[in-house]
Amino acid sequence: MKNTSLILSIISLIAVVAFGIITLTSDGKKSETVKEGENTEASAAQKGDIVFVDLDRILMEYDMANDLRSVVETKVQNIQAEVNRRGQKLEKEVTSYQEKIQKGLMTRSVAEAQGQKLQQQEIDFNNYAAQKQQEINEEQVVMMNQLGDAIQTYINKFNEEKQYAMILTNSGGAPVITADPALDITDAVLAGLNEEYIKTKNQKSEE
Repeated sequence: MKNTSLILSIISLIAVVAFGIITLTSDGKKSETVKEGENTEASAAQKGDIVFVDLDRILMEYDMANDLRSVVETKVQNIQAEVNRRGQKLEKEVTSYQEKIQKGLMTRSVAEAQGQKLQQQEIDFNNYAAQKQQEINEEQVVMMNQLGDAIQTYINKFNEEKQYAMILTNSGGAPVITADPALDITDAVLAGLNEEYIKTKNQKSEE
């Protein structure tokens, strides 16, 4: 009969994935590298310029990103709570079984039958934990795909008017290591994204 370390390691793995979801963009504010007083207005960039948006800021300040992240966080917390509950229950049953074996409180046949039952429960739990981990991964992928699609769609429309030669997405100082702050159009893109999202939310609430 396996000990309880495998059960605890699976619970820890789910917790790590959950923590990754919850803190997905928690360090976005570190990307604000433009010094106070520098010009960040998109109006300074001209038609045909190569400009950039700070993707970390967008993921932190875009209302849709915050709403989706809140939904995913709640789902992840609920999933982890259930995984923990089942894991702890199985852990107690295994511990109780081992204590009874050590104290000689069960016949060999009863011990074998109960051991087989616990082994199957462990297999079932492992499968359940793996399934829930996959669900967490899928939630994260869907969230990022939804955000990516919304941002890409808006920027395409945005550039129909601005007609910049190229719009780069900068994240963590890459690929834009240094640039004229006037080429940072993040403020304008964020304002437009949030305006469109608010309109969409209001329309849905009226339906």
